[in-house]
Amino acid sequence: MAYRLPPFSTFRTFEAAARHLSFKKAAEELHVTPAAVSQQIKSLESFLGISLFERLPKALQLTEEGLAMYPKVRDGMDCFAAAVESTRLSAAAALNVTAPPAFATRWLVPRLTRFSQAHAEVAIRISSTPENIDGPQTALEMTMQSSDSRHEASEVAIRFGTGTYPGYQVEKILAPDYVLVCSPRLIDGDAPLRTPQDLVNHILIHDESIPAAEQRPSWHEWLKLAGVSGMDTERGPRFSNAILAQEAAAEGQGVALALRPQVEAEVAAGRLVIPFVTTMPSAYAYYLVIPKAIAERAVVRAFKDWLQTEVGAPYGS
Repeated sequence: MAYRLPPFSTFRTFEAAARHLSFKKAAEELHVTPAAVSQQIKSLESFLGISLFERLPKALQLTEEGLAMYPKVRDGMDCFAAAVESTRLSAAAALNVTAPPAFATRWLVPRLTRFSQAHAEVAIRISSTPENIDGPQTALEMTMQSSDSRHEASEVAIRFGTGTYPGYQVEKILAPDYVLVCSPRLIDGDAPLRTPQDLVNHILIHDESIPAAEQRPSWHEWLKLAGVSGMDTERGPRFSNAILAQEAAAEGQGVALALRPQVEAEVAAGRLVIPFVTTMPSAYAYYLVIPKAIAERAVVRAFKDWLQTEVGAPYGS
């Protein structure tokens, strides 16, 4: 339905003038001059073809038509304000979170029910992308993207990287270690896996999800820490996604190096085992990266606080 209406500003001005019965007080509320209020009212009266106010020497009164119109305009303004506030609050309670695929799948999503239960008012959206893993140009790219951050919705990122993100508020979440994982079937299989040296009889699975090759988990380093020698550390299949490497290990296709938080669920379910105590620090850590312009929004603070609580909670609690 097409509405033939005067400018919205004339209704707003009429409502204020009718409520105060004063052009001067209406002007103060609307931060305009009394002359501007008078002009807006004249414009509305001209459109309607009636007088809305009686302009007395020392007073202002509504005409009969003005008295009939005022409550309907006031109701309309209330409805309009309620619609705007409802939309504003809905946007304020919306949170978009991007994260690396393995972290989102193995760590974040299994815990997300607890956030939703604690913050039922928040409409949260999770997306995953390998771009949330640092590459050689990450700092430069994020600096370039941060210039318009205050105009974005409540959107935060969980990144796996160095923590150097100029223009953002950065909170470290996890600094996990790598552990060796494999299928339980390998422990007592045709080539039993009882000591690290037994790895000479097994296939090494390579996780290449980190774009920068020098930052990837190093079989050479882990084997050195475990006291294993005489192995070709470059052999074995390679996967561009950590979940794929872990799935290959769970299927008994070899042994893999995995970040401990990513395999907690699979170990608890018995699909994977950690046969040796040797751990290897990661060159990267997980960080919550927040545009500074939205860092103090309630929904962002709630998510940050929840993450910090979850890091300290044992898996499955």
